[in-house]
Amino acid sequence: MPLPSLRQLSAAEGGGWPDRASTLQFSAAGLRLDARHQAIGKTTWQTLLGLAEQQKITHWATAQRQGLWVNTTEKRPALHALLRADPADRPRDMGQWLSDPRDIQAVFDERERMLATAQALHEGRWRGFSGEAITDVVNIGIGGSDLGPRMATQALCLGGWQAPNQETQNSHVTRVHFLSNPDAWSVYACLASLNAATTVFVVQSKSFTTPETLRIAQAAHGWMTAAGCPSHRTMDQWIAVTARPDLAVAAGYRKENIFRIWPWVGGRTSVWSSIGLPLAVAIGAQGFTDFLSGARAMDTHFWSAPLEKNMPLALALFGLWNQNFLHCPSQAIAIYSSPLAGFVPYLQQLEMESNGKRVHLSGQPAQIPTGPIIWGGLGIDGQHAYFQLLHQGGHRVAVDFIAVENDDCPLPEAKRHQALVLDNLRAQAQALAFGRTPEETTMALTQEGLPPEDNQRLTPHRSFPGNTPNSTVWLARRDPAHLGALLALYEHKVFCQAMLLQIQPFDQWGVELGKSLLSS
Repeated sequence: MPLPSLRQLSAAEGGGWPDRASTLQFSAAGLRLDARHQAIGKTTWQTLLGLAEQQKITHWATAQRQGLWVNTTEKRPALHALLRADPADRPRDMGQWLSDPRDIQAVFDERERMLATAQALHEGRWRGFSGEAITDVVNIGIGGSDLGPRMATQALCLGGWQAPNQETQNSHVTRVHFLSNPDAWSVYACLASLNAATTVFVVQSKSFTTPETLRIAQAAHGWMTAAGCPSHRTMDQWIAVTARPDLAVAAGYRKENIFRIWPWVGGRTSVWSSIGLPLAVAIGAQGFTDFLSGARAMDTHFWSAPLEKNMPLALALFGLWNQNFLHCPSQAIAIYSSPLAGFVPYLQQLEMESNGKRVHLSGQPAQIPTGPIIWGGLGIDGQHAYFQLLHQGGHRVAVDFIAVENDDCPLPEAKRHQALVLDNLRAQAQALAFGRTPEETTMALTQEGLPPEDNQRLTPHRSFPGNTPNSTVWLARRDPAHLGALLALYEHKVFCQAMLLQIQPFDQWGVELGKSLLSS
């Protein structure tokens, strides 16, 4: 028996599931999830919630929170939520994070030390070898050492966000740049725009052996020397973030400029740690603290909300249903706020590196697809490109729309611009869900005044099947707290979907194989 279409499901709200629209609405930490366009009926929703209970999602969430070895293949906890925890909550929330309480305090101490350095750079109090204030910070890193900080910095700074009263408090502007690709032209283009006397480099590598990162760092060292930096002052303007501080010291980095991350911090969930230093430089210590607070609010929701109102779990259940039952092998991410464009490559790593696995936790081969293929970009641009395939291409592709409800901009008539963008989102979400039947097309073409013979000829070309499952995630505002909540939402979603599939989301052996072949 075929499953009901989205048209049928929506029409049935007054019958079999009168509260469907309200049930498929979720809110947490200043975010709102509208899932009315998911192809979910009442029985399916109840079955999916039953699956979440069967797969012990609450148990796995508690185990992760308590610092148990949820990363079973590497025998580690996955404690990225500890990185954004509030020290004041320790008695209630962190009693079981790590076996040694000093390890917990070390996380908070390192955070404060990193924020102090970031604030000094943010305010222009760090001086280069010529005595001038630092004006530019270059982050050198790849993967998780680049995508998270880059995306968040662009989302907040390229979009014009600034802390309240920032202009009056501090006129200094520190620009943040990102170098991830060792391609010569990429490195050259960045360095050519900088002044060696006023530039600080941040080398981010968990192992401190990442060949791409070390190659770029070597080139930048040579560039500084050629620009006249005295050899005994070169390391004054270098910072290292690593789980191997011993290797950084051996490479000549000053101990006070080395910031520690921990083995239990995965690269794709590390922006909350000292990996987030470039973001903290860009938005200031208070902005970064707000970023952590937003993520922490989503953590609290995830750990405490009942299953049927749990936003991360809902996203995971929709993802499982769409991929493994509705046979949607990929998921498009359509961004309707241009500063958030970097969220797509960030999410590609988070989702596909985490859940692109071929075996279950037991080691048995998976007989079903696991991680979805994540792709997408700015929605308005996509409407004039790949949305044609979404509407009529014959592929069923699930879509997540992401938008900001209130986003101030100094452009004249900015509200009219924003209204046009968000009206486009709503129209596309509805069109993808409900399409247009041949009968509706015939009527529309008749109203356009087409002759009957043209009407008949064009109706097949201008009809749309619809039935494309989609959700919309709304941020109340685009600021550090709401951005932090968005990232945490998808972190927990990925974890839940992994546990539903019983796969390991915290290792990345495919990545490690490529590294080993490069070094052999």
